[in-house]
Amino acid sequence: MPTITRHKNPLGDISVLYVAVMAGAIRAEGADPTDLFGRFGLDEQALREPEARISIPRFMRMGQAAIALTGNPALGLTMGQLSRPVDAGIAGLAAQCAPTAGEAINILIHYALLTSRNSRGAPWTANGGREAHFYSIKPYNVFNFFVVDSVLAAWTQFLRIITGQDKVVERVTIEYPSQGQDDVFERWFGCPVRFGAEGNGLRLAPGIREAASLQAQAAMFEKLAGQCHRDLSRIRAGWSTGDRVKDLLPPLLQGDTPTLPAVAEKLGMAPWTLQRQLADEQTGFRELVDETRRELALEYIRETRASLSEIAWLLGFSNPAAFHKAWRRWFETSPGEHRKQYLAEQAAKGIR
Repeated sequence: MPTITRHKNPLGDISVLYVAVMAGAIRAEGADPTDLFGRFGLDEQALREPEARISIPRFMRMGQAAIALTGNPALGLTMGQLSRPVDAGIAGLAAQCAPTAGEAINILIHYALLTSRNSRGAPWTANGGREAHFYSIKPYNVFNFFVVDSVLAAWTQFLRIITGQDKVVERVTIEYPSQGQDDVFERWFGCPVRFGAEGNGLRLAPGIREAASLQAQAAMFEKLAGQCHRDLSRIRAGWSTGDRVKDLLPPLLQGDTPTLPAVAEKLGMAPWTLQRQLADEQTGFRELVDETRRELALEYIRETRASLSEIAWLLGFSNPAAFHKAWRRWFETSPGEHRKQYLAEQAAKGIR
């Protein structure tokens, strides 16, 4: 299966658990996902591989194709409606066993890396666990609206399942501009939804953070939360200092060039310590920035439909001309020529 991956994709990858949720949403809308998934190299066997992942860009294109198939631009809400704790993997199982809804949503988000990894960043909680936030995926387009919708809807549905209450959020903010579905979203979430906001997130309704989970189980919570911690530690244990730097760089590149002191601060170390550790690994900060830009550039050109100016901004270049110059240094061609050739090769193989 060409889309199944067990190695890191520069733009990120996501568990097929979420693809299975998409399949259920398509069926709920009265359509058959078989042919659509076949176009992307997926079948029922692939969806039964718990460790399998697909690239984030491929998942986004699948979502847009699913919206076209079902005719429902708010398909992400249907995905959220059908989400169950188990669809978030072991983190979802651990979270549902937590004593309160606040601790549950914190566990769910803290261990998100176990089922999805995105170069744009990681979700987080704030304001004492009263808020949950989803990172920016600018530039927004028809391929990624549904990702924001499905994540915020899945968090909301999770809270509804474990509390037994329908009104679990008091406010939802969505970064992308209104697509004319405001009423649909406000009815689904049961609260005001503001589009064109500074970020993506939701605020829990009063009393929800402290509400007891209907599925709380202390012994299983301790066991499953411990397993999540071990799994996450295992993922990060093999990371070198250079790997940790590259993991931080993508969101910092957007519209800017990150500095070594800024990255060192995020890693909790002094700049000279970071510089020394990178030197011990026979690399340097500038080399890692260039390498990260090159890897991301190749994926943006091949796997997204972002414009060249958008890609230049995402990679922190001062202007598109600087991006073109860097691309020629990396690949001895132009980014536009490479995209055209790659898409032609994919079309010849029957891959979209």
